[in-house]
Amino acid sequence: MTLPNNQTPSVAELKAVFGDDAPPELLIEARAAPAATLRGEWSRVIAFLRRPTLNVSEQSAAPFKVLGRIYLLDMLAMLVLVICASIAVAAGVYLPRTALAEIEFTWMIVLAVIVGAPVFEELAFRSWLSGKPGHVIALLSVGAGATGFAAIHMSAPIIGALVMIAAVVGAIAAIITLANRPPMAFFERYFPAFFWLSTLAFALVHIFNFQEGSLAVLLPLVLPQFMLGGLLGYIRVRVGLWAAIVLHAAHNATALGISALAGEMG
Repeated sequence: MTLPNNQTPSVAELKAVFGDDAPPELLIEARAAPAATLRGEWSRVIAFLRRPTLNVSEQSAAPFKVLGRIYLLDMLAMLVLVICASIAVAAGVYLPRTALAEIEFTWMIVLAVIVGAPVFEELAFRSWLSGKPGHVIALLSVGAGATGFAAIHMSAPIIGALVMIAAVVGAIAAIITLANRPPMAFFERYFPAFFWLSTLAFALVHIFNFQEGSLAVLLPLVLPQFMLGGLLGYIRVRVGLWAAIVLHAAHNATALGISALAGEMG
């Protein structure tokens, strides 16, 4: 199936023609084809979130255009959530404030939020979403090293440090030696489960940003992180890990700027 000017049909167009019986090979081609417009990219995001798949990467696509389009979608989602929160507050609903609201914005805090958090969180939650053996083994290695370090560093700090160093070296070795391996078959098969577990874990970690409130109250408040996690997962698969880090940093920088501006105006 082709469109004028040899354009690859979108997932939505395939669904319109074939319904739920669209040929898998055409769906893969549609998800992998570059989205030439803002609307096309957003349609691709929606299709991906409905059925997460590894078959959306396109190395020839202009990565910064993709980043810009997803950043705009992120900002739109933030605006909608801010409006909803404002309506809730106006109606008398009490919303716990985040710990960030009480922090003085020093350069160290700014660097931690804009650089440190995006790098470490993307490595932890989305580096392995490629499904490649090297990336998965690297995460497991670092996780095991961190667990060992936490368990013994108080009683044997030198051994704990050596365990952590060995874990990092093992992770780097796995990435280098297995760099050309394709995604694992079982990972591709169960990718939607891995994707949503990663996204949910990313959101739940941010509950610790709040200093008060019950779980029932706090869960809806991490909806922004859940939505952001979905976009970051998409951009990680679509473009690469570096792009997810950049988008995460841009999101945090924007949120930090808005928070600082609101503090000055308050």
